Formats: sequence, structure tokens, C-alpha cells
Amino acid sequence: MDQKFIVADSSTRPGNPIRSGAEYIESLRGRKLKVYLMGEVVEEPVDHPIIRPSINAVAQTYDLANEDPELGSTVSPFTGDRVNRFLHISSRAGDLVMQNKMQRRLGQLTGTCFQRCVGMDALNSLHSVTYDLDQKYGTDYHARFAKFLASMQRANLVIGGAMTDVKGDRGRSPSQQSDPDLFVHVTRRTAEGVYISGAKAHQTGCLNSHWLIVMPTMRLDVAEKDYAIVGAIPVDAKGITYIYGRQSCDTRSAEGSDIDAGNARFSGQEAMIFFEDVFIPRELVLLDGEFEFVSTLVERFTCYHRRSYVCKTGVGDVLIGAAAAIADYNGVERASHVRDKLVEMTHLNETIYSAGIAASHQGIPMKSGAYLPDEMLANVCKHHVTKLPYEIGRLAQDLAGGLMVTLPSERELRHETIGPIIEKYLKGRAEVATEDRIRILRLVENMTLGRNAVGYLTESMHGAGSPQAQRIQIARSMQLDFKKELAKSLAGVTPASAAEIVDDLSVYMARVFAPVPE
Repeated sequence: MDQKFIVADSSTRPGNPIRSGAEYIESLRGRKLKVYLMGEVVEEPVDHPIIRPSINAVAQTYDLANEDPELGSTVSPFTGDRVNRFLHISSRAGDLVMQNKMQRRLGQLTGTCFQRCVGMDALNSLHSVTYDLDQKYGTDYHARFAKFLASMQRANLVIGGAMTDVKGDRGRSPSQQSDPDLFVHVTRRTAEGVYISGAKAHQTGCLNSHWLIVMPTMRLDVAEKDYAIVGAIPVDAKGITYIYGRQSCDTRSAEGSDIDAGNARFSGQEAMIFFEDVFIPRELVLLDGEFEFVSTLVERFTCYHRRSYVCKTGVGDVLIGAAAAIADYNGVERASHVRDKLVEMTHLNETIYSAGIAASHQGIPMKSGAYLPDEMLANVCKHHVTKLPYEIGRLAQDLAGGLMVTLPSERELRHETIGPIIEKYLKGRAEVATEDRIRILRLVENMTLGRNAVGYLTESMHGAGSPQAQRIQIARSMQLDFKKELAKSLAGVTPASAAEIVDDLSVYMARVFAPVPE
């Protein structure tokens, strides 16, 4: 065990850490958050029918850790105890791989976004960045980070990451905006800590977290030191307002219909967070003014987070299963074109998984001892995710047929007069219940057009950076000069020797040909 990870302090050990999904749900009650949804104040988010499915999805991360401890948890080098894998710092490539396996499984179990990946990836990136900061400036950020993380592990809490600023005029930097609040920034500093104002947009699972880690969203320059702030804040801190984001078909969750929602139990969550002079105590400030380290933090975070989109393959497994099920119910499961489409969906899904898992397998150690996924392959994984789920969704809709978007409601199905008509005329195979056929069609609708299309499609496009962001990073790592030398040597254009070409095995290629650890 790497000694750099050991934290002996136990002063923050809680008496009753959260141990199950049910306990997690209860831990969210009574926090008196300031939450607005559809123009109304939400008194208790846990009991709100539109919000509750997203809470259930996070609860699954606790239950998986109990049901499959090797997949959902691991032993922390900070505390020596077994902790939820979402709170673990990867100290070997195998840890990165297990994160991906856990993410795929949770996607299968929920069919949606389970909301903890941003926090996990923020923790892992901050481990190395705070260490590097201390090495350069003699600060104590890493010790603060380690103490905070150990306390979170002991209490088994949910950490949310808050990175995406609202940005205002995209053609201007943070310091050039007409309104400084368009990027989160420090408004004042005291001996006790700092105060921040601004807003973060489409923040995944923020209401369902216990703590938020606020981070900058882009590289900064010397004029923007006040925007270079990283800190940990309780979700119920004074001065925070949450404005809940609308999702396609979200009100179906409030209609009392189990069938029409498609996936009545689980959903994702996005909200805007408004900070108004929110205080961060000094011991929870993890970067303050060191603007030159912000680009490093953003690049490491996106590297972790882009390969985390392996989670979409678990959701893809569910959608492929739904497409196969509706083919069965329609009696066309043996048609060659149906089988071919299911094969194509599987091929696309596994293409995403293979890039993400390869990025983790080819991870490299940082000076802090944390492991970082391979940057090239992480970006390739996420770039696939911006495209392939859309094709998987198209094929699912193809196999489902037009009835998916013209079905009558559950009220008609239950109606004394209309119900028998629906039962008769929406029948598929004789041995399959009409209601079962309708349920599967609603699930396909939910995942490709409804609430959970937010996490499977649009979030796949824009989360962790839109497609061009990945193309920029791929371009930086593609080593064209090295590849041109390979071609010229084999074609006899240049006299470069094999030894000289081997000497150019650097950056990405160095990782490709590095020996595999025993």
C-alpha cells in the first residue's frame, strides 16, 4: 500500500455511516434545500414524484456495493476500511478498470444516469493536482484534500462535482464578461475562508449529493485568479439555490402511471446551481488563485470523465434487450434483418466499452500515486459516445415500430370500456400479454425520446465536453511526425533507421508499447 495514501487522522469518523440505499434515501430528508421546480418551491425533494426516480438511481450505487462488494466497493488506502468505489482513488490501472465495470453494471440495473461519476472523477483528478500544487508552492492543499476525502469515506457520502459554468458570451474569457457572475468566482477572502458567487449549469445529481466540489470550467490566465477556485461545499450550505431542469416527458412521473413513464423507478437529474456569497472554509479550499494549474485540473478531470462514459454501454445493454424483446413480442425475432440489427447494436455498444476499458487498462501513475486513464483512448471512447448511442437508439426505434409513439395511455388500458379494445387490437403474439408489449414499447420511448434519453443521448453528446473538445485532444496526441517517419522508412524515402524510429516512441506510443505490469 502506497504510504502517500495513508491518513491517520480519525477525528471526523462518524458514528453511523450510510450502509444501504434505503439509509441513503433517508439521509436526504429534512435538509431544507432551496429548490425550484416548475415555478414552485419543493418542500421535500425526496417525496417529489418527478425527483424521486433520480434518487432511486443513486440508491442503487449503495445497494450494489452490498450485493457485489468486489464490484461496488474496495479497501481504501486512506482509512483501511472497505469503501464505496465511487469514493476511491485509483492507485493502479486495475482500479480504473473496476470503475468501468461497476459503471456498466449500474447502467444495466437502472437504465439511466446514476449520477456519481462526476464526483468520482473530480476526486481522482484533485488527488494528483493538489499534490502537484503542494510540490510547486509548498501549500497544504493535498493534506486538506486527504482529510476531506477520508471523512467522506467514513460517512459513506455522495460527492457531486460542479464544473460547468453558464459561460455567457462564449467569445469572451471569464474576466471579459459583462457580468462577472457568469463564471463562478471568489467575491471576498477572509482569514477563515472564501466566498463565491455565480452559477453552474446542468449539474448532474446535485440535489442527490451530500457535498459538492466546485471547480473551474476552463483554462484561465493571470487576470482571472478569482475564477481559479476549487472547494468542497455541503449541498445545504447557506446561499445556494437549485433550479431543477426540465426533462422530456418528465411530468409522466407525476401522473400516477406506472406504464406511461417507461422506466417508472429510475431517472437522471440535472439542475442549475445558483451561488450567492457561499462560504467555503479555509480547510475545504483545494485551489485558490493558482490559475496555471486550472488547465491541468480540467484536462485530468475530462480524461477520467470521458472514459467514464462506459456507463452508457450498460444503458445500451438495456435498450438492446428492449429491442430484442419487442421483436419477440411482435413475432419477428427470427427474421434475418432483425438479427442483423441486433448484432449491429451490440457491435456499436461494445465499441464504446472497448475504448473505455482500454483507456483504463493503459492508465499511468501520477506523482501523487493516483492512476490516470490513457488520454488518447479516453477521448476516443467519449467521441464514440457522441455518435454511437444515437445509431443504437435509431435501430431500437426501427425494431419497435411506430406504435412506440402513438400508444394510448395507461388510463385507456385500464378503462372499463376502452381497455378490452386495446387488449384486443394491440395484441402481438398470442402468448404475450398486451400490457407487456406496451411496457416494452414505453421503455424504448423512455430511452430514446423521454426522460432517460437525456442521459443516453443528449448528455452523451455534450457531457464531459462536446465532440470538438475530444477531436482537439485526439489531434494533440496523434503523433503525425512519428507516423510519417514510419511510412517514409518503409517506402525508402528517408534513410531513417529502425533504431531512430524506436527513439521516437513517446507520448501515446510510449504507453502503447510499455511493458504490462506483472
